[in-house]
Amino acid sequence: PRRALRGRTVVLTGGTSGIGRAAAFQLVQLGADLVLVGRNREKTEQVGRLLRSAGGAGDVAVEIADLSLMEDIHALAGRIARRHPVVHVLINNAGALFNQRGTTTEGLEKTLATDLLGPFLLTALLRPVLTAGQPARIVNVSSGGMYTRGIDLDNLDSRKGDYQGAEAYARAKRGLVMLTEIWARELAASGISVHAMHPGWVDTPGLQRSLTAFHQQMRAWLRTPEEGADTITWLAAAAEAGRTSGLFWRDRLPRTTHVFPATKASRQDYRDVPRRLKHLARMILRQEF
Repeated sequence: PRRALRGRTVVLTGGTSGIGRAAAFQLVQLGADLVLVGRNREKTEQVGRLLRSAGGAGDVAVEIADLSLMEDIHALAGRIARRHPVVHVLINNAGALFNQRGTTTEGLEKTLATDLLGPFLLTALLRPVLTAGQPARIVNVSSGGMYTRGIDLDNLDSRKGDYQGAEAYARAKRGLVMLTEIWARELAASGISVHAMHPGWVDTPGLQRSLTAFHQQMRAWLRTPEEGADTITWLAAAAEAGRTSGLFWRDRLPRTTHVFPATKASRQDYRDVPRRLKHLARMILRQEF
């Protein structure tokens, strides 16, 4: 329905280009009060202005944060909690694939920081405002690439062996799907449903930049950002998505999380993933959360 998100506050990360930008316009068209999070102030404010002129029924607020930096995420969550004490939907969409191994100014490997630890910390810090918004939803944007990898807790920071950007990205996105399943169990009593999805292969600036050869070979078959964003928006808005939790979706249908048996994680891995991530975030922030 055209006003499915009217009166509901949606926090969207990575909403200035590609799939995230397309999702932002779809969410605004459904009447959401949108909190658009981006790293580049000029670009984020420009997209914010375009969204405001798109004719939606809700408000558009802009927040600037580098989601590879835990200090930035901590500050962002504080601002959101003050300005939007009730949040109904959190969409963890921001992500990046790096062709060379690099570290952030906080000393973390960039893929781990941006694609796994960042969403883990932001979700943990926004839990109170999501609980206030129940029934609330968390939507984690993963990737079909995660089918190729299991979690590797001994190499979360891609330090061992030759660095392969696509592999590091796939491992982080696998971790995000595991967190989805963990949070679904943890938050069931809080009135928060949690889903992960993959948008299919989409023609985005990120794909063009990070997987140039793949992009050139596959260009004719790639989806538009709007097609890729459709399931994100559906998971944020559709009544049936609120009746389940912990699933992995593509094209509005739940899908298997494993194609290869070797990618399956043990129960111990499921216990260890959030512990490891919490430990890393605490080390950087030097405080409990």
